[in-house]
Amino acid sequence: MTDSPTPRWSLVVHGGSGRLNRANVSIETDAGYRAGLAAALAAGAAILEQDGDAVSAVEAAVRVLEDDPHFNAGRGAVFTAEGRNELDAAIMDGTSRAAGAVAGVTRTRNPIRLARAVMADSPHVLLARDGADVFALEQGLEQVEPGWFRVEERWQALQAMKAAAARGESLFDKTLKYGTVGAVARDAAGHVAAATSTGGLTGKRWGRIGDSPLIGAGTWADDRSVAVSATGSGEDFIRLAAAHEISARVRMLGEAPQAAADHVLAELRAVDGDGGIIFAGHEGSCGWSFNTPSMLRGRVTAGGAAEVRIYDDE
Repeated sequence: MTDSPTPRWSLVVHGGSGRLNRANVSIETDAGYRAGLAAALAAGAAILEQDGDAVSAVEAAVRVLEDDPHFNAGRGAVFTAEGRNELDAAIMDGTSRAAGAVAGVTRTRNPIRLARAVMADSPHVLLARDGADVFALEQGLEQVEPGWFRVEERWQALQAMKAAAARGESLFDKTLKYGTVGAVARDAAGHVAAATSTGGLTGKRWGRIGDSPLIGAGTWADDRSVAVSATGSGEDFIRLAAAHEISARVRMLGEAPQAAADHVLAELRAVDGDGGIIFAGHEGSCGWSFNTPSMLRGRVTAGGAAEVRIYDDE
């Protein structure tokens, strides 16, 4: 895609990475993933096609994925060890490098909307837990009962994990699907933006927060380089400051976004980390890089057809 003329705008989305394959995914689930990704692309593309801004486009795309129970973000989020849904999200504007993020929120239907409110309507970047929930109320954002987020499959995953722990098996397993959703875009004015949202890890404890709401780790956007949204083993993305590292390689070394993303994913593998990223470059390129057997992903550019993929051989 980087060899073709620069598109007027571009949009990439993801719905998590992991070890999905055609043998362990039903036809119905496969179709559900693809439909959700396609709907997210359509929501963001509708804004970009009307010369809307990249921030609004990535927010719109992520909101679709948050409302889709196929994905671990918003409705469909995984459960903590205590049986709660605690949601994280972040958004960043590459034009000004303004950013907003929330962690551990429990009642806001669309955490990405709350992250944008933090960016636009507060003096802060990151709000967490009770304080973030209070801010959401003050902003008049739609609230739901905690049960709205519940999906039986996610609840059963927690029960299975607890049963495994009772047998002395490890609580966390890197063969799991890393559920996070995200979007990156470059708009017709040449500005980039990134948004990421997640329910975190099944069985997480002690208020664990991963890379998704951490600016520079799982989310980053800079008009001088690239917009990035990550999914995977969050602790490893945090240690590498992975999203910012990709941006820095583009800006300081002059690497193409794809080369920079591939390099950082190789570094992730070197520290035994799994996952992937999507990117939208300031120069018009867009795509992804991942080191897992699957990554739910899709992209569309001005004048082109949307493409959606799941497995590493697509």
